[in-house]
Amino acid sequence: MRPAGTRRRLAHAALHAFLALVLLYNLTPFLWMALTSFKTDAEALRIPPTILPEEPTAAAFGEITLYGNFPRYFLNSLIISLGTAVVSTALGALAGYGFSRFDFRGRTLLMGVILSSQMLPGVLLVGPYFEVLSRIGLYNTHLGVIIAFTTLTLPFSAWMLKGYIDSVPEEIDDAAAVDGCRPFTTYWRIILPLIAPGVVATLVFAFLLAWGDLLWVLVLTSGEDMSTLTLGLTRLVTQFRTVWPQLMAGSVVAAVPCVVLYALVQRWLVDGLSAGAVKR
Repeated sequence: MRPAGTRRRLAHAALHAFLALVLLYNLTPFLWMALTSFKTDAEALRIPPTILPEEPTAAAFGEITLYGNFPRYFLNSLIISLGTAVVSTALGALAGYGFSRFDFRGRTLLMGVILSSQMLPGVLLVGPYFEVLSRIGLYNTHLGVIIAFTTLTLPFSAWMLKGYIDSVPEEIDDAAAVDGCRPFTTYWRIILPLIAPGVVATLVFAFLLAWGDLLWVLVLTSGEDMSTLTLGLTRLVTQFRTVWPQLMAGSVVAAVPCVVLYALVQRWLVDGLSAGAVKR
């Protein structure tokens, strides 16, 4: 019979091998995309395909930058995604604080209505949003798209941040009130810092939803000036030809902000909710 230490090492080795396979499975499409972006058109269409570029070239990145409208697409995606993330998280945090800390008539019903709105498929709502934005003059504008995306992400933001605020002891609010803090001051100076991981997670969710959307941007915008990266990438797939190196180069450019965002906020995502706030 093997010693307990040997069994533990074998279990750790098996776990690490499994995690390595999962990591390889998830990274392979991204690596293939990145490698293809450095190939020529002829090599990208070669059968059997090559894994590493035989003559690496960054021409595809130059083509989408110089001859395409990708800088404008990137700017539009950034404006819409950041706007959606900030507005959705700010309103969601206020709503979550109100639902968590105040007892008012219709509170449970309103929370149920907000939650049930998530059950409606987005494809059913895009038509009415098109009509509304057209009537109020916000069709084909950054503000109109941000408002539309905010209504999609706000229910999730409110419910998620309410859960984080529920985990913060109400005694902290009482102590702040004794010190003369009004409810909004307590929310701004005390509650928000304690739920920083929840705020970051909500920001990331809203940003990624807006960044990767295609349907809503396709319906609620028109023309090159308001196109986003996802919409611009579809224009590289034509009826008779797909420009694979440029398509992969554009996909790499579109993936970089998401990777950078995760790298910047990963510490907040794993931090304790209110570590050190209250002695237990």
